[in-house]
Order: sequence, then C-alpha cells, then structure tokens
Amino acid sequence: MKKSIRILLLIMIAVPLAGEFKFYPFDDTFRVSLGTPVFFLFLLWGRSIHPIIAGIVTGVSVFFLRFSLSVGIRDISVEDAMYLHVPAFFYYFIYALAFHKTKLNERHDQPFMIGLLGVLIELFASVSEMTIRSILANQGTPLLAIDQLVLIAFIRSFFVLGFFNILKLREAKSAEAEQRMQKEQMLLFISSLYEESVQLKKTMQNAEEITRTCYDFYRRIKTTGTIGSDAQTALQIAGLVHEIKKDNQRIHAGLSKLMSSENLQEYMKIEDLGNIMIVSNRRYAESLRKVITFSLHIDDDHPPYHVYMVLSLINNLLANAVEAIEEEGYVSLHVKRKDRFVEFRICDNGPGIAPKQKEIIFTAGYTKKFDEAGNPSTGIGLSYVKQTVEKFGGHIRLMDTYKETVFIVGIPIDAIMEKGLTR
Repeated sequence: MKKSIRILLLIMIAVPLAGEFKFYPFDDTFRVSLGTPVFFLFLLWGRSIHPIIAGIVTGVSVFFLRFSLSVGIRDISVEDAMYLHVPAFFYYFIYALAFHKTKLNERHDQPFMIGLLGVLIELFASVSEMTIRSILANQGTPLLAIDQLVLIAFIRSFFVLGFFNILKLREAKSAEAEQRMQKEQMLLFISSLYEESVQLKKTMQNAEEITRTCYDFYRRIKTTGTIGSDAQTALQIAGLVHEIKKDNQRIHAGLSKLMSSENLQEYMKIEDLGNIMIVSNRRYAESLRKVITFSLHIDDDHPPYHVYMVLSLINNLLANAVEAIEEEGYVSLHVKRKDRFVEFRICDNGPGIAPKQKEIIFTAGYTKKFDEAGNPSTGIGLSYVKQTVEKFGGHIRLMDTYKETVFIVGIPIDAIMEKGLTR
C-alpha cells in the first residue's frame, strides 16, 4: 500500500511538471510535451497501481497545475482557464482507460505489441481531447493534424518502450545476480553440512566400536563370574552408547535428507567452484575489514567435480588463509592436474605457522581461533581436511617459507569426478 501511494504521489508531481516542457516540431500551433511519455512509463512500471486511478489522479494534477499557472501568472480568467485545461484531464483519463482495456501490463513479453498499442492509445486520447476541446470552443475537429499525431505517437511510444525495456533488463540482471548469490550461499551452507555429516558419520562408527567393545567386556565379566554389579554397569554403558549411535543416525539421516532436498547441482566445473570460493572469501575478508587480494589460476582441462566435497575441503583452507592475514595481504588458489590427481595449492602471505605447531596443526581439536568471549573453535577444520583427503587416497602437505604459507592438497580425480565421465 505504501509503495502504491508513493508511486501515485510521484506521478502527481512528475507528469504535470514534464508536461510543462513543450516543443513545437511543426508550427506554432501544434505543441508536444513530455507529459505523455512520462505517464506511459509510469503505467508500465507501476503495475501495482490501477491505470484508471492513475489516470484520474494525473488528470486532476495536470489540470490543477495548468489552471493555477494560467490564472495566477498568465492572468487568464477563471472561465477561460477552465475551458482551456479541462480537456487535459480527459486526455489522461481516456489514455489510462484505453491502457487498462487493452491490458498492456499483461503484455510485457510482447514489446512490439506494447509499442503499437501505445501508438493507438495515444492517438485515441489525442483525438478525444481535440474533440472535447472543439466542442467546448464550438469549432470543428482539426483532422488535418492526424498525420502529425501519428508521427509523434510513434516516436514517443517506442522511445518509452525502449527505455522501459532497459529498466526491465537491468532489473532482470539484478535479480539474476541476487539469485546467483543465494545459490552460492546455499552451496557453501550445504558444503558445511556435508563436513558435519562426515564428522557425524565418523562419530557413529566410533560409537559402534565402543558399543561392541563394552558388550564384549560385559560378556567376559559374566564368563569370569565377576560381581554382577560391574557386569551390569558395562551393559548399561553399552546400551547408552548404542542410544547415542541411534541419535546420531537420526541426525545424519536428517542432514542427508536436507542436503538432497535442495535442487542444486551435485557436480560443477572447477572454474565455477573456484569463483564461488573466491567470491565468498572476498566477502568474508570484507566482513573482517581486511584488505585482501584474491587470485584464481586453473590449468589444464578438468571434469566436473563433486561440489560439496571440494567446497568443504578447499574453502576450509581458504578461510584459514583469510583469518591468518592480519590486515592486508593476498590469497591465491591454483588448480592443476598432476597425473591421476587434481592438485589444489592455497597460498597466503600471512604471518606463517610456528615450527612447533607444524606437527600438530592437523590434530583434531587444535585451534588458534577464539571468539569474542574467548571460547575456542572446534578445531576440526584441518583434521577434517586431512582425514577426508587421505580416506580417498589423497595427500595434504604444508610448505611454509618466510614469504608465504602454502597448503598443497592432492585428491584422486576418480574420487571427486562425476561418474561416467572420462577425460
């Protein structure tokens, strides 16, 4: 409602003012103003406003402005000013009525038809205005000006149509960019869920192993005739761990269902994946108020890679690089094929990693990240990367020089490529 009111107020101000910009293309009697093209543009653009309401409001505001100027500045009598400017009200009202009847706002996918109907609507409104003006002045309708009206109507209608299509194109591009950003954010979100899913699956396996061990321990206690309470305790532990495993299974099933329910590509070109990671980490750096230059280099041809696996692995390392840089620096991602592996090289010129820490950075629980309250992060990022990469027969290594920190991740192409494709 507020938007509609704002548009109506804008029409009431813009159209009358535009109507005062006049020029005479043929002689001193035939006047052309900018009011009509501005009104036509508003009708096309403001689809939430009923055209007839817009026509009445515009007609009244145009009449009031011209009547006030005639009486107050040009010293025309009230009666003459009424006769002179009442037809302008009917012009905009009839224009809006014809616009509504031809349903132009339902033809946005037919631009040429909009242009032709716009010409006919303007001709109809102009002839109607001339007829009303002639009736009020007791004169005949000047039909000799019809050819001039047609020419002006063509120029104004198709000019407005071209401008309107430019606005629609910009709107479509903006919507496409917003949709692309939302898709990228969703891919990154699901890649994080994928990482948590992998960790949860590992926890389930550990819980299953603990359950089996506790149950074996319980049977040994029963066999050796140990005190019954100890055997019962071992059985209770096995039961509790089994319940934890079942809860984890339900959570894992929910995560898997959530990830599969999104209509997103499971495999993508590495160029697209690389751009998503670079753009997202550039935004991350900006949110941390860091000035970081990012670069992406891709060598050789690559098949489509598994989206969530690549994002969860490499984005982890890129985010670490962003966090390592204190204020200014650069981060680069280099992707190339090396035999049957795809190699990701992540470089940054941050402060580097202390020698004592190089041996433990891949240990689960190790972290140098703390929130504002001083609480440490989970510390599973690098350990997750190492475990997942090695699970598929890959490798990760650290090259730390006095100039830059480089993580090199090699993953077998067969493990992350779209099945059925060979290159």
